[in-house]
Amino acid sequence: MNDGKTVWLPYRPERVPRLPDGLSYRYWDGSASLPGDPREVSFLVGPPATGSERVFARLLPRAVNVEVVQLLSSGYDHMVPLLDLLPAGARLATARGVQGEPTAELAVTLLLALARGLGHYTRRPAAGERHPVTGTTLVGKRVLVVGYGAVGAAVAARLGAFGCEVVLVARTARTTPAGRVHGAAQLPALLPTADAVVLCAPLTEATRGMFGAAQLALLKDGALLVNVARGELLDTAAAVREVRGGRLRLALDVTDPEPLPEGHPLWDLPGVLITPHVAAFTDAFPQLSVDFLRRQLHRFARGAELDNVVHTAAWAPEHERAHEAGERVA
Repeated sequence: MNDGKTVWLPYRPERVPRLPDGLSYRYWDGSASLPGDPREVSFLVGPPATGSERVFARLLPRAVNVEVVQLLSSGYDHMVPLLDLLPAGARLATARGVQGEPTAELAVTLLLALARGLGHYTRRPAAGERHPVTGTTLVGKRVLVVGYGAVGAAVAARLGAFGCEVVLVARTARTTPAGRVHGAAQLPALLPTADAVVLCAPLTEATRGMFGAAQLALLKDGALLVNVARGELLDTAAAVREVRGGRLRLALDVTDPEPLPEGHPLWDLPGVLITPHVAAFTDAFPQLSVDFLRRQLHRFARGAELDNVVHTAAWAPEHERAHEAGERVA
């Protein structure tokens, strides 16, 4: 049991009903104004906003007794440079699955908007000018969903309703209740057959830059590409060249760099739609994240295994020897 330990939450405790008894709760929204001594926090929840790594970079060196750092994002690549700041034995956990449905919803929205050429109509024409474009229907189109986690599965389920032929791709090939999942090694053969690609894969060393110039060149003329995963999966310069050449159209909720600076060519390229990394942020997010935190904190309170632990800080050799010596003395 973890009675008496302190939890910092990005929601006021009264907004999270049925929290486990025995823990002490403090509200902290990620601001510089701290609710107490960082040395006393055992379970630290990051703010539900982009840029949380800057907050953690300032706080973690002082949170020397933290046991769990809980993110409200599905990925943790932004935290990798900070892993050495975690005290020995501390666990880093994500909220994988919490954002799956809203992110899938935006992915399909972007794909539909791109297919029907809505970007053309959002650029205000001169008075009396009207140039309709012929949109693309998704019915019968072959869509590769790259990444088959919570988001990819939710995207695939939605695309089926639009009459698409959905092709699933993940790191390794396997068979699931939803059908066959192709391995990433098969992408060179699959890309020339695709009418559209939706990127849902996590950012790892294996996926960084996985859609570079060579992969984009394999796509057929007129293909659509949607990225709701991480900007670094896509080679931005190569993508710009393909769009400028009129071959591809892009819809991006994530970019590299992010945020996209003023004057970047992606802002003004016809055939590009951009949203500012907002896929997870809907009116459902607060309740979904609150429900997840409640379940996670009940596990923590009773000493059970936590969900979505992605990293445990290693014990330094001197700590391990001291721990072993202490066990022998005991």
